[in-house]
Amino acid sequence: MTNSPFEQFEIIRIFKIHPFGNLDISITNSTLFMVIAASFFLFIVNMEKGLLIPTRWQSVVELVYGLTHGMVKENIGAAGARFFPFIFTLFVFIALMNMFGLVPYTFTPTSHIFVTLGLSFSIFIGCNVLGFSNYKFNFFAMFLPAGCPLWLAPFLVLVEFVSHFAKAISLGVRLAANITAGHLLFAILAGFTWNMFIAGGLVSIASIAPFLVVLFITGLEIAVSLIQAYVFCLLTCIYLNDGVHLH
Repeated sequence: MTNSPFEQFEIIRIFKIHPFGNLDISITNSTLFMVIAASFFLFIVNMEKGLLIPTRWQSVVELVYGLTHGMVKENIGAAGARFFPFIFTLFVFIALMNMFGLVPYTFTPTSHIFVTLGLSFSIFIGCNVLGFSNYKFNFFAMFLPAGCPLWLAPFLVLVEFVSHFAKAISLGVRLAANITAGHLLFAILAGFTWNMFIAGGLVSIASIAPFLVVLFITGLEIAVSLIQAYVFCLLTCIYLNDGVHLH
């Protein structure tokens, strides 16, 4: 029986924990791979740092460092320096979770909408708390465009509020949708290639063609994983800028 490509997105309980009645805080495969991503991040940022002649790992870390530092500086300015560690950690964490699904028998946490919405709403709430702490009630002025006619103000405030709230939803949905679609396509093509290879005869020889396509898709998926992590962090910087610099 052929396995469904959707099986890679199934949540599996590894350790069942029910401390109080129906309260479920079980350790799932999603939880496990998020912990692995966090552990791997701590490993790569602390290994072989400060060497006079950088190793390949250190060069990669420094490249990501420069990329995220430039992102923060361009979108938030000098005041955004305090957010750099957060953006750097967020980028590496999301990029690692995105690429987990390319390894057989692993799980991609960012393919689940609840994980990505959890990240996006946490960031959204943090940005609003930051803006309110900096500007108090003046922060709500962002919902009323400058020069707006008084009779049009209630309508525009409602539109701006809905648009502002939609940022959190779109930030999470965009990440989950792109990762799910890409990993699903990869699984379907890989399964098709394997079925051709085990068929025997000329069909096995012909499987070289889809195998090359799978190799191309693998490289494309790695690029998409990094790009989606970059886009997520870029939008986070833009939302943080709204809380730092009131428009």
